[in-house]
Amino acid sequence: MTALVFIETSEGKVKKSSLEAVCYAKAMGGKVIAIVLGIAEASELQQIGKYGAEKVLHAADPKLNQGIIQVYASVLTKAMQDEQADVLVLANSSLGTPVAAKVAVKTGASFASNVVELPDTASGFVVKRSIYTGKAFSHVDLKGAKKVIALKKNAAEVKETGGQASVVNYAVTLSDADFNTTILASEKATGEVLLPEAEIVVSGGRGMKGPEHWGILEELAKTLHAATGCSKPVSDIGWRPHHEHVGQTGVKVAPQLYIAIGISGAIQHLAGVNSSKCIVVINKDPEAPFFKAADYGIVGDAFDIVPKLTAAIKAAQ
Repeated sequence: MTALVFIETSEGKVKKSSLEAVCYAKAMGGKVIAIVLGIAEASELQQIGKYGAEKVLHAADPKLNQGIIQVYASVLTKAMQDEQADVLVLANSSLGTPVAAKVAVKTGASFASNVVELPDTASGFVVKRSIYTGKAFSHVDLKGAKKVIALKKNAAEVKETGGQASVVNYAVTLSDADFNTTILASEKATGEVLLPEAEIVVSGGRGMKGPEHWGILEELAKTLHAATGCSKPVSDIGWRPHHEHVGQTGVKVAPQLYIAIGISGAIQHLAGVNSSKCIVVINKDPEAPFFKAADYGIVGDAFDIVPKLTAAIKAAQ
């Protein structure tokens, strides 16, 4: 079996979620080939081999920097044909998932998103998917000769295998028909750690009483090397930027640790965080719904607890 892995980058750097996809493909067995579209640092391309890829295709055409879904799907379809790949593996993301769907249509492949485990090949090719915003799982048998798998964040452990990959320039012919979409502008999320890639997220709600009080959350996040997030009401009233909105209609996260401070725990917010490995809730209301979903809870005033928590972490470090 040959697996092609689509590598997403940000400012030339390989995203952790894509390294998870490489490790997942390696764990399936067989040959692993990675492909990078657009600008990427040479050192980043080389390191992909440490996680299991035998070869890295680099399609460096500047037009591929735009991230147009139709174009990416056409390039990946051609790469699957050229490399005789049986499976395409990529991260379940705002870019990866729609690209995966289009590749599945173009190749006639079976497609599964939100995949959380390695396939069971005892009798077929059965993958386990997270469904209903993480409240349940389904098992799907991918019967097509070609398969496309969009992997949910944190579903695979990132670990080095010590291998090396040859980096090959991959020349592509881009069709004008694929450029019928024009990206007029794009707004990049800011911050030292971005939400979709974060291992730890510190998130605040209306219990913080105003944007002027966010400093204690930012200090905690900085101490933990975490990303900052917020509830929908907070972003709606302009206390925090919209790209920090975590929830069903915002960014869905799956960090190792999610710390919710002053957030009641509405079902829409829980839908965006319930894939977190560990949830810690700090709220002065003991009846806050979020406590029912928490692994650990602290009932008390965030303005008293958070600075003490930050100080204790700094002391431990």
